[in-house]
Amino acid sequence: GALTDSLWCLSLHTNRTFQIDYERDQFLKDGKPFRYISGSIHYSRIPRFYWKDRLLKMKMAGLNAIQTYVPWNFHEPLPGVYRFSDDYDLEYFLQLAHEIGLLVILRPGPYICAEWDMGGLPAWLLTKKSIVLRSSDPDYLAETEKWLGVLLPKMKPYLYQNGGPIITVQVENEYGSYFTCDYNYLRFLQQLFHKHLGEEVVLFTTDGASEDYLKCGTLQGLYATVDFGTNHNITEAFQSQRKTEPKGPLVNSEFYTGWLDHWGEAHETVDTKAIISSLNDMLSQGANVNMYMFIGGTNFGFWNGANIPYAAQPTSYDYDAPLSEAGDLTEKYFALRELIGKFEKLPEGLIPPTTPKFAYGKVAMKKVNTLEESLDVLCPEGPINSTYPLTFIEVKQYFGFVLYRTTLPKNCSEPVPLSSPLNGVHDRAYVSVNGVPQGVLERNKVISINITGKAGDILDVLVENLGRINYGHDINDFKGLISNLTLGSVMLKDWSMFPLNLDAAVQNNLESHETWSNNPSSPSLPTFYVGQFSIPTGIPDLPQDTFIQFPNWNKGQVWINGFNLGRYWPARGPQVTLYVPRHILVTSSPNNITVLELEKSPCEDPRKCFVEMVDTPVLNVLPSSKKS
Repeated sequence: GALTDSLWCLSLHTNRTFQIDYERDQFLKDGKPFRYISGSIHYSRIPRFYWKDRLLKMKMAGLNAIQTYVPWNFHEPLPGVYRFSDDYDLEYFLQLAHEIGLLVILRPGPYICAEWDMGGLPAWLLTKKSIVLRSSDPDYLAETEKWLGVLLPKMKPYLYQNGGPIITVQVENEYGSYFTCDYNYLRFLQQLFHKHLGEEVVLFTTDGASEDYLKCGTLQGLYATVDFGTNHNITEAFQSQRKTEPKGPLVNSEFYTGWLDHWGEAHETVDTKAIISSLNDMLSQGANVNMYMFIGGTNFGFWNGANIPYAAQPTSYDYDAPLSEAGDLTEKYFALRELIGKFEKLPEGLIPPTTPKFAYGKVAMKKVNTLEESLDVLCPEGPINSTYPLTFIEVKQYFGFVLYRTTLPKNCSEPVPLSSPLNGVHDRAYVSVNGVPQGVLERNKVISINITGKAGDILDVLVENLGRINYGHDINDFKGLISNLTLGSVMLKDWSMFPLNLDAAVQNNLESHETWSNNPSSPSLPTFYVGQFSIPTGIPDLPQDTFIQFPNWNKGQVWINGFNLGRYWPARGPQVTLYVPRHILVTSSPNNITVLELEKSPCEDPRKCFVEMVDTPVLNVLPSSKKS
């Protein structure tokens, strides 16, 4: 019966072991020497629809393992509310890897960095303003313990010794780069991981390859590994690992195949020859290497992070990786495969091809109404009122936008400076008076603009969270108006705050709430536009992946069939196109595109009021005139 079957399975697995052999500086898998050549893939950045395709391509490159992060905020959007199905189905992802024959290096955090919003920590942790993240702060530990108590028991059956694919588990991430340097926190995590995963599991840490980083990032009983890219001297890098771990396998947990982008900076690339040369050296020394990233993927929705001094990452996380954002096979992929083939036997069979892309062409857009005209749909509960502005956290709005509204306390017939003297606009604010656009305030960049209006006029400040800092001292990144605004020398008071639920409004079809106001509002107020395109049925291979671009648009957010694709910002660059995976498209009915343009649309001229679906990504264009 079923019971004997499961006992039989267990007895089959009792001889599965994964260990560190300190004598011979290697890993042992089932008692035999083992070395991994692995690649990073983030399931949270790739739709479930494409997990299998991407994993197969990694397998066919000669990798024997993959490495993935678990973003806590992805799975626990609100305290005690958990998501583990559909695109959030981590267990299904692990099963797929297992079936394909890939081992897994799991990095459950709780902090992951990953250029992901707040390094994977949920923003709601900041409800207690004084919380010290990544430390022994009791408030932080209590939430961490709760979360890991949900996650780790789900992971236990997938450990290698239990018959699953997970060979090693990372504790925290690059902790030596953080200011708290709290060994009690690392000990607390170590005990928690052992409690939920058992004593046999191989736990490790990862830090930058220098003694400074390893000092606070390592703990006895956690195997210390390092990360570095092609610009590092390999001998020196591994010597720094050896200072902490005199014996055991050499491990580069993040060997950088590319690098991350920021809005307003050129697209980063790393030369294939340099990667091949470094990887060849490491593998020749018998080292274990994980390539970060092997496929980058996409920061859909609002998931991107930011670095300091404040610079947000774009929607694309292509990373110049061996597999492109859309899973395409690149020259880098084949070069790496060829090199790996010199060290390991490559698997037999076909490499899944690059998926076909389709240029569906131009899609005419029409204005629905301005964001202010849509407030009843975007914020059905109405505003929250307060003498002074509240942060996003205080109004329980974790992503996207909050509209802050007050009235002008005095006449401003001549321009008067509206300013954020303490640089408290996090991160970008679109300002209007009685529906007339006045300009944009931006964190660290523009802390004052001149406005005009009459006493009693409505002042609207639409604040956008551009993504929370994911690395370094400032990951407790509060959003919204985090300090007061002044008009001239007068501090503004009596605010109404509207937390905007954009995703829900778009999914419930904004258009059915059209007001079609007759006032020809300026094309530079934040405004919704919609358009449709049809894909013919009955053609075997449609729909196919595509890319959407925004000629003559400036900055905003885009949804297709209710799916939040992410931010576009061609006015700043370098990313111009957004990846559109085919599984969100339909042939049975028209596909709906909804755009929230925040600054200026091209729609004064109906001939220019369109977006375009193209078959080639454009990730490296910086506007010559920095008008943003």
